[in-house]
Amino acid sequence: MILEYEQINELIKKNKSSLLFSSKKEQENWFKEIKEKTVFKTVLLEIKEEAKKLLETPLQELTFYEFAIFRETGSRLEYERSYFAKRRRLNTFALMTLIEPDESIYLKELHETIWSICNEYTWCLPAHLKDRAEMDPKLDESYKKMDNSLFTIDLFAAETAFTLSEILELTEHVIDPLIQKRMVEEVHRRVLVPFQHQSFDWETSTHNWSAVCAGSIGAAALHLIKDEKILSSILDKVLKAIAYYLNGFNNDGACLEGYGYWQYGFGFYVYFADLLKKKTNDELNLFQIEKVHQIALFQQKCFIYKNQVVNFSDSTEKGSVFLGLSHYLKNVYHDIEVPEAELRASYDDDHCSRWAPAFRNLLWLDEKLSGNPWCNETYYLNDSQWFISRHDGYVFACKGGHNDEPHNHNDIGHFILQAKGETFFKDLGSGMYCEDYFNQKRYTILCNGSQGHSVPIINNQFQTEGHSHKATVIDYSSNQSEDLIEMDLKKAYDIQSLEHLVRKFHWKKDHTPELILIDTFQFTEKPTSIVERFITPVMKVIEDSTGVILEGAEKIKVYFDHEQLDLIIRENEFINHFGEREELYQLDFRVRNPSKFTSIELCFRFM
Repeated sequence: MILEYEQINELIKKNKSSLLFSSKKEQENWFKEIKEKTVFKTVLLEIKEEAKKLLETPLQELTFYEFAIFRETGSRLEYERSYFAKRRRLNTFALMTLIEPDESIYLKELHETIWSICNEYTWCLPAHLKDRAEMDPKLDESYKKMDNSLFTIDLFAAETAFTLSEILELTEHVIDPLIQKRMVEEVHRRVLVPFQHQSFDWETSTHNWSAVCAGSIGAAALHLIKDEKILSSILDKVLKAIAYYLNGFNNDGACLEGYGYWQYGFGFYVYFADLLKKKTNDELNLFQIEKVHQIALFQQKCFIYKNQVVNFSDSTEKGSVFLGLSHYLKNVYHDIEVPEAELRASYDDDHCSRWAPAFRNLLWLDEKLSGNPWCNETYYLNDSQWFISRHDGYVFACKGGHNDEPHNHNDIGHFILQAKGETFFKDLGSGMYCEDYFNQKRYTILCNGSQGHSVPIINNQFQTEGHSHKATVIDYSSNQSEDLIEMDLKKAYDIQSLEHLVRKFHWKKDHTPELILIDTFQFTEKPTSIVERFITPVMKVIEDSTGVILEGAEKIKVYFDHEQLDLIIRENEFINHFGEREELYQLDFRVRNPSKFTSIELCFRFM
């Protein structure tokens, strides 16, 4: 839905609707009422407990030393930890100022935090400033004069603008006028003006950046800008960027970046779309697009058991739900499954401390809605080549796709297998973000390259990155008792002698489910080595004459042909997204005497 400037301007001019509350009185009454309602009790207690801890912790300014660490070492954690801690203070004291307006200490701390944020050298993260004007010590005269138009806008600069503008709308009746002046000036100077005078790469990106940056800027503009022509001009650019975000999705609605980026990117799409819908009295409704409907359904498809998700790409293995966002979407689309309340993200779950979801997890919480456990269901996301099946506590998921997806891992043909909530064959998910994670060394990192996935290694070669390295689905069928998916993985590898590599998954759901995996290799010349690698958590492994048993609280046996294959168990580890060392096993099934064959079929039965 791309509208021209004149159409947007006409809608803005004729509608004067409020965005959050119709009046300060309505807002005041709402915050009073939620304190008496059971459904809000836990989250309000979490906010108050966080405020109590923060009152005992002095406000920490961001230091040059922390800021420079990324430039010197490529490490992001040190500065970002301090940066997000300050945003946590901002959110908490803003909310407590609204929840407990008679407690002056919260307003005092809110003032100090806003003042500190307005004094920051940049609202961007150092990792996003490489080769940008802010990092160039040889400033030209225009930048010395703080031209404004040269400021960089990244995810967090845009989010800070959204946060400050919305907090101002909610607290302008109590915020000191000088603080208000600074909030407005800094949002304009650092974000709104640069956005009007520059073109940023993310405006045409087809992943979360376009939704978060553009959605945040659009929200800030809707809150702050009264001039209809300027507002319409900004919204014109915002809507074009938002259209690129939607172009990054296939029609099946799968978020190829992973669940966390669905929650993040699509969340900001929803936050902005809601404000725009209200501003235009429902005439500009971004929820009426069918692809948006399909994207909204992704959450209920990618959860596999309680709080565990299909963590392909840069996703963590466990996820929580923004209950406010889920309730809002249920009120837009009837076929949304409302998650159980126990899966709710607690107030301190978001390590980036984002205002928009924190506030909307209150504002959009619907006491009339109650959730249910994820039901037995099988999904095949045809365009993205994701298969996910939940059946009585057993889960199987696999993927095809290509090796140039957003937040890509080289993982064509990879799978996840789980029993009663225990993962036996796993995806490592996202590693710790650092400079190398997003440069040419990306696929040397275990969790990103195919060496860290349950896929073959052929002639000692891993899969190759790039859009042309992809799977071709040959066959797919599904019924109540079994599912079959067959794909050719040949193009995932840059191996000329590999004529085809067909991987067939047969998922049997009668009684206790079992999985049969068959790989058929065909070569034009004899291979030097073939290894079937499977990735598992560290657990008890027992090999016998018919296969290998993986034992945890549950157990799974993998049957294979000992005359064809030798099993080597390798211990390994990687640094996960939170900077923690995580151990794993690589089960390498090595083909005996591969040079005897130009074609070979390997079969594994998991039960």
